[in-house]
Amino acid sequence: MRGLAQFDVIVAGVGAMGAQTCWHLARRGQRVLGLDRYDIPNAMGSSHGIHRIIRLAYFEHPSYVPILRRAYSLWRETEQLAGEQLLFVTGSLAIGAEGSAVIAGSLESCREHALPHEVLSAREVTARFPGYRLPDGFVAVYQPDGGFVASERAIVAAAKLAMDAGAVLRARETVQGFDVLPGGGVRVRTDRDVYQARRLVLSTGAWIGEHVAGLKPISVPERQTLGWFQPKRPEHFRLGMFPVSNLKSDVGHFYQFPVWGVPGFKIGLYHHLGERGPADTLSREPNATDEAALRRGLKAFFPDADGDVLALRTCLFTNTPDEHFILDRLPDTPEVIVASPCSGHGFKFSSAIGEILADLAMDRAPPFDLSLFRLSRF
Repeated sequence: MRGLAQFDVIVAGVGAMGAQTCWHLARRGQRVLGLDRYDIPNAMGSSHGIHRIIRLAYFEHPSYVPILRRAYSLWRETEQLAGEQLLFVTGSLAIGAEGSAVIAGSLESCREHALPHEVLSAREVTARFPGYRLPDGFVAVYQPDGGFVASERAIVAAAKLAMDAGAVLRARETVQGFDVLPGGGVRVRTDRDVYQARRLVLSTGAWIGEHVAGLKPISVPERQTLGWFQPKRPEHFRLGMFPVSNLKSDVGHFYQFPVWGVPGFKIGLYHHLGERGPADTLSREPNATDEAALRRGLKAFFPDADGDVLALRTCLFTNTPDEHFILDRLPDTPEVIVASPCSGHGFKFSSAIGEILADLAMDRAPPFDLSLFRLSRF
């Protein structure tokens, strides 16, 4: 026991959201403690696997776009301070049947927020980006600002910046529970010690339902698998020749990256095999069934990438019923802020969400409309 240490804010979970929150709080002079049950970073949560897509033409809802614009700015600031490139602009494609929700939603965000974009036919996509083979009747919304963030390096950068600013980060320390104190503040119990703070930010991803029972039915962990495959035509999938993309079809909703960082063309499948349950019960070992699910997308739309498998990795999504985020205080417990079970599309926002959570922890009003993310909607 180290004794009852006092902090302004305790952040439980130092992944994408938590590391950024620790940094934004520490740079404002707050006494911050960040706790993670695993290493910092680790391969047990939602943000490993080299990189994550970032895109402005957000088909999920136009309300995300102002937060995304702030996220882009903060990613640039993060990489400048960290001394390494984290954000890579490749252009992005949202692909689907003409008139489908993914196309209509992308266009709505582009038009509402005056985003530069083009609508391309299936043939125009293949002519510009030869790695794609799209069926007739498919179209794509091309947005030039899309790209990817080096996710694991970004967490490292934020953690380093947080510690440089005075935050205390502790790995391999599991939060076991918390109590709201009668006079205000929160007492947090871990498997190593007890701490006290004015505010607690819960950014524990797939484990958030273990800390707050009421969140368990609306924040459901789901197993995902990412795959890297050796292209038969490598020149079609290189950085600069292939954009990031989301492709929604009758055989699945696949997402793709150019070759970067490690060998192979990366592809994922939203909601993969539909395997849901407590985070610690979901298998972390990829298998042949996982590979087959990803190859469905390769064979249908990227046949020139359907070569030897080079790597498979599992990660976790944490899904809400409407697949929008949660960014809010707990009802009747304003000392506790819950952060972003992101339904598989949250990493790109984490630089801005860290700033938003820092605002909430310091009782400031964030400069965004967060009504879409309130707990009261459930």
